[in-house]
Amino acid sequence: MRIYHNPACGTSRAVLTRLREAGVEPEIVEYLKTPPSKVELKALLTKLSLEPRDILRRKGTTLETLGMEERNLDPDDILDAIAKHPILLERPIVVMSDLARICRPAEVVEQFLTAQTRKSAG
Repeated sequence: MRIYHNPACGTSRAVLTRLREAGVEPEIVEYLKTPPSKVELKALLTKLSLEPRDILRRKGTTLETLGMEERNLDPDDILDAIAKHPILLERPIVVMSDLARICRPAEVVEQFLTAQTRKSAG
């Protein structure tokens, strides 16, 4: 299991705590220190079953605050922007095997863990 984590984010810290309380010690990717490449972002999108716009952060630092207009960007441009400015990535993202979820709000991680436990047992 892996978590794309920002230790300055309260939701990200809460998700990490909940994972640990569930007995899981995930690989922690501090994506601001080690930004995912465009190729990694595409793989992450596949696991999330989402489009690039879906993983854009809507609070705090946004495309607009960086001088870019989202409506003028195609999906590839959005991935380039996230790779260049990883603060644009919505967080936290938890990856288990071939699936991933944006765990915002933090309670989403519990639903994800439960669903994955059922999938593994079935």
